Amino acid sequence: MVEQPSRTLGELAELVGAQLFGDAGRRIRSVGLLGKATGDEIGFCASARYLDQLRSTGAGAAVVREEHSQYCPTAALVVDDPYYAYAAIASALHPRERAAPGVHPSAIVASDAILEAGVAVGPHAVIGAGVRLGRGTEVGPGTFIGDGTRLGEDCWLANGVSIGADCSLGDRVMIHPGVIIGADGFGFAPGPQGWRKVPQLGAVRIGDDVDIGANSTIDRGALEDTVIGPGVKIDNLVHIAHNVHIGERTVIAGCTVVAGSTTIGSNCVIGGASAITGHIQIVDGATVTGMTGVTNHIREPGVYSSPLPAQPVREWRRNTVRFTQLDDMFRRVIKMERELEAVTGKQGKRGRSD
Repeated sequence: MVEQPSRTLGELAELVGAQLFGDAGRRIRSVGLLGKATGDEIGFCASARYLDQLRSTGAGAAVVREEHSQYCPTAALVVDDPYYAYAAIASALHPRERAAPGVHPSAIVASDAILEAGVAVGPHAVIGAGVRLGRGTEVGPGTFIGDGTRLGEDCWLANGVSIGADCSLGDRVMIHPGVIIGADGFGFAPGPQGWRKVPQLGAVRIGDDVDIGANSTIDRGALEDTVIGPGVKIDNLVHIAHNVHIGERTVIAGCTVVAGSTTIGSNCVIGGASAITGHIQIVDGATVTGMTGVTNHIREPGVYSSPLPAQPVREWRRNTVRFTQLDDMFRRVIKMERELEAVTGKQGKRGRSD
């Protein structure tokens, strides 16, 4: 275990650009919940919902907004965004334990692979021909990296990761257990003898500072590459199909599926269990709420939703039957409007009847 560092409140305030009220020399060793933290821990209050916990906290310090600082009985680090500041403080106090540089004896590394200074390769990992691992990159146990793939500096690949041939990852990319990058995209052509596989000749390109959650999959392109932009964050169990392009700093929550050749812009937020069809474009800055089905282009920034809330099964069955009757009801309304027009001479507001 790595020795857990401690920081003074003055150092933490400087780290996040906070205004400090309290003893700058007080040392903090850990982060904690407001309601449970002790004197050498720091908590945070990002919402008025937690003011009761803030008032009674035993923490040595708390990260708060200016309007909440009056309720803080301990040292306060005042910032505009407590949660964002807390993330930086937690990273400083709880750094990731780094593997010792070197190649485990059970790992298989191709003779022409290039491992730069500080690279660590874990047990039973396989590093293919022509692979290049940037300075300080860590490859976990049982991970496979295919021929010709390039990884930047300070990447972290957990156990059981698979990266196909000729892919590229930028700097500081974090890949969690079970992720598969660069498997074949789903390409099959129908014909008289059945389905014929279409060779997937592209690769996957991933930018700097990307984080990919456990058991997610990113398929290689059919002809061009699948591209994940810098700063993208992908949750667990997400599927990205071939030739998808995702813009920088977009976040995608768990169990989402993105079909092939779709472009998602920068700074988008995609809620969990969303299903996005292929060959469409989503504009920069769009938010798609959880369980939404996106079946057409989104051309204007904004928030988009389509899920149906849970309801008693008897009500759901009744509404389902009514849904199948909508077309007939629409035609009847059009007919009634036309009859009304004939009597009044006023044109009604109607849509297409076909």
